[in-house]
Amino acid sequence: MAPRKNAKGLSPVPSTPARRPSSAASSPEKPPGPLSITISPEEREVIKVNNYSASELKNACDDALKRYLSRPVLFKQIHLHTDVRLALGWAGVFTAAATGLYGWKTDFEKSKPGVWVGFILYLVLTSLQTLYSYFVEGDTIFVGRRKTFSKRIITERITISSRTLPVPSSKLSLKPSSTNSPSYSLSINYVQSTSGGKSLLAKGRTHEAKEYSAFFDEKGVMAQEVFERWIGELVEAVMEGKGA
Repeated sequence: MAPRKNAKGLSPVPSTPARRPSSAASSPEKPPGPLSITISPEEREVIKVNNYSASELKNACDDALKRYLSRPVLFKQIHLHTDVRLALGWAGVFTAAATGLYGWKTDFEKSKPGVWVGFILYLVLTSLQTLYSYFVEGDTIFVGRRKTFSKRIITERITISSRTLPVPSSKLSLKPSSTNSPSYSLSINYVQSTSGGKSLLAKGRTHEAKEYSAFFDEKGVMAQEVFERWIGELVEAVMEGKGA
């Protein structure tokens, strides 16, 4: 049966069924990356170091990285390694103090066994602190965690290690430059999971190094925007699984 025509002699346009939302639109949103956060110049303080001191250069970069990634919308820093080292260190101090006080208030001959026990316990605690720093903490400078909710609770964990790569002997010079500057080396591990860590959603790992001269000028002033952009690109790449 032919469709009816309207008053102007035109056939009505057949109606199209409503489209269902695509899977991309209904999928959970990707957690925001560091580059999505803008930082005004007023929020930064001038950082100036001695270009001839590799330890100052590394410490300045480590601190800048922690400040950048521990912003409220990014990762919450976990201080487990620092807490363990402090606990072992303070335990050693209290053991030494208690042993000394016991030896001072007790007769010398009677205090010998107790002093030996305290001395051995102090050595054990000091050794544990050293071993933990070397084998467990290592070069780790930042451990962060973030929880987001999009239909389910997603947990992200990021671990970053850093160290200084010395200048090759063939490039050594009295004055630091872009060609003979030591390098800041980073290793980043990222894990995204749900169901309390039982279900792995994504993981990534990357390693990259860049000369300190790329972040500090001749006077030792740090170009924080350049450094933060480099860190943000590395973190976002590993979050997307593009890390090497």
